[in-house]
Amino acid sequence: MARPWLHLCICLQIPGFCSQLHLSQMPEHILAQTNNKTEIICDLKEVTKEHTGLYWYRWSQERQNFQFLVYSNQMGKATYGTNISQDKFSVHRASSYTSYSLHISHLQASDNGTYYCSISESFQLLLGTGTQLGVVDVLPLPLKTTQAPLSKKPVQYITKSKPASKKGACSPLVWVPLATTLLVLLLSLIPTTYRFHRLRRRLWLRVHRQ
Repeated sequence: MARPWLHLCICLQIPGFCSQLHLSQMPEHILAQTNNKTEIICDLKEVTKEHTGLYWYRWSQERQNFQFLVYSNQMGKATYGTNISQDKFSVHRASSYTSYSLHISHLQASDNGTYYCSISESFQLLLGTGTQLGVVDVLPLPLKTTQAPLSKKPVQYITKSKPASKKGACSPLVWVPLATTLLVLLLSLIPTTYRFHRLRRRLWLRVHRQ
């Protein structure tokens, strides 16, 4: 199995050797608990049937190296890399030949890394987009999204000031009748004043005639 290693090293060291077409992997990130199992899917819908099979590699950030895990041909026969347990890794192929899935069981901290699927097609090496796997002893608790209670805003009561009553001291309903009464009183004094003036004149004439 030296050929996949050679292809991968050449692809990583010589830009442009690999095709710009990437194989789609799902999911992008996995966080799993120790001793559990997980699955990574590699989509081949945009790839022709000229490839002979699918390779799986793991990039270890701690060891800074690629490790060949398993190769599965189109007949479903698997070839494993050095010191790779067949009980831990297994490859399943869809009946339509459009996808492969890598199953990893008995997860341990040593399984941490980024997993890549790869095929060799027309003298080019196509790499997957990568799936980062993290294995922990205890999964973090999901964050509870508690919604803060809606604070009731105090209702502001706006007291409208009432317009000044028209029945005040300056209201027309008050001074109009007063003015009318005063005018009538003045008019009634005119005849009285006139009569008083005539009576005074008569008395004056009588006094002077005597």
